Amino acid sequence: MQQDTQAEGPGCRAVVVGAGFGGLAAAMRLGANGYRVTVIDRLDMPGGRGSALWRDGHRFDLGPTIVTVPQLFRELWAECGRDFDKDVDLRALDPFYQIRWPDGSHFTASQSTEAMRAEVTRLSPGDLKGYDRFLKDSERRYAFGFEDLGRRSMHRFADLLKVLPTFGMLRADKSVYAHAAARVKDERLRMALSFHPLFIGGDPFHVTSMYILVSYLEKEFGVHYAMGGTQAIAGAMARVIEGQGGRLMFNAEVDEIVEKKGRAAGVKLKDGERIGADIVVSNADAGHTYAHLLKRRKKRWTGRKLNRARWSMGLFVWYFGTQGTCDMWRDVGHHTILSGPRYKGLLRDIFLKGKLADDMSLYVHRPSVTDPSVAPEGGDTFYALSPVPHLGHDDPVDWTQEAEGYREKVQNVLEERLLPGLGAHLTASEVFTPETFKSRYLSPHGSAFSIEPRILQSAWFRPHNVSEEIPGLYLVGAGTHPGAGLPGVVASAEVLGKLVPDAPARAEAPLPMAAE
Repeated sequence: MQQDTQAEGPGCRAVVVGAGFGGLAAAMRLGANGYRVTVIDRLDMPGGRGSALWRDGHRFDLGPTIVTVPQLFRELWAECGRDFDKDVDLRALDPFYQIRWPDGSHFTASQSTEAMRAEVTRLSPGDLKGYDRFLKDSERRYAFGFEDLGRRSMHRFADLLKVLPTFGMLRADKSVYAHAAARVKDERLRMALSFHPLFIGGDPFHVTSMYILVSYLEKEFGVHYAMGGTQAIAGAMARVIEGQGGRLMFNAEVDEIVEKKGRAAGVKLKDGERIGADIVVSNADAGHTYAHLLKRRKKRWTGRKLNRARWSMGLFVWYFGTQGTCDMWRDVGHHTILSGPRYKGLLRDIFLKGKLADDMSLYVHRPSVTDPSVAPEGGDTFYALSPVPHLGHDDPVDWTQEAEGYREKVQNVLEERLLPGLGAHLTASEVFTPETFKSRYLSPHGSAFSIEPRILQSAWFRPHNVSEEIPGLYLVGAGTHPGAGLPGVVASAEVLGKLVPDAPARAEAPLPMAAE
């Protein structure tokens, strides 16, 4: 087996499969703990779903667009002896986003509790007390679900047994929507307080109510944008890894996680090259890892079990640029959510029926109002995201036939409800469908966020951070504990850091500091 040329001694070598945020954060933590790390990714840049495309002077952030819980990044950087705020220019957004409904009403979310209470009062005065209770509920679930469970491993069944009483007390069996509906009566507010699981691939009508913690998380820590997009954060992470002596290999795809004497011992690439390692960390989708990268017989995550799992929805994303619009649409901010005429019915079509509906809800990202570098002078850069069925349903959508027609429907909705006259100003255009997610990111069924975070697919029930199948293999990223979203995948690397021992040959020299 070819050995990693950067290895310094036995027990010091680590290979990370995938340069998404989970893999990059894992590599940083391993580097800080004395490992010589090689990160391998099939794309041509770091970031995974958080990478970017450039078209006709526009930069399109392909995936996550906001940063919440920024202290996770600051703690990660500090672990590596660096200062996050010297490497990344993070800007707080306020308001966070605006939700618009077909009847012309709207709800503006911001960090101020009083401003939020005023919005609730404006829409539905009778729901103010219920909203206050909802915020307290959210805070309790944040403390338990994020700061406790979300930042430690849940790979032992005993860990699950210990927390079951708390799950019961917090009514984790209820859905996010059911919990919101128990607190407020206005259907618009119920939607505004329950849609957040869609950001991590979950159906609000079926995922555990623990995820109402997002409301507290946003209010307490704010919503932020990284100048240069999330790609700028990924690039900064890559520079930290290189500063630690690690290396990143792009345009290289892992074909197999190899084993020796019953342990993960490195990887084999598609071109046949073998890279030896003492531990292997997979940031590839957990489903792809177990279905394709681990060739040995699986004991728990068999093909049958993976096929029976419930996967997150797919996404249709239209990235588009405009020219001559920087002074148009002045009421359209950085983030807008256009709620469709149906809420529960649309989600049932997407998650349960696998049906591509005629109506839609859209998340619209306009970063150019905050970061002019994303567009040519006088122009704007947008993306419009529509949740759609993944490809694993019985009668999957044929996107080779549907993509352009669906894009036209998206454009029509935008022109009618948000961006009048859009068609006359269009320049660059790029479309991602679930087929793109399947081919570009190797996502099972083209799902956007891996395994859906239902209660029996969370915590111990989710693929573990330390593999159940083979010693020496670890998992990070959206498909493992604690779950999808930037906070989740960065926290998965924190969990990893608590599971992997320091390298035996850990260097005694001080870690490199950020340049003053």
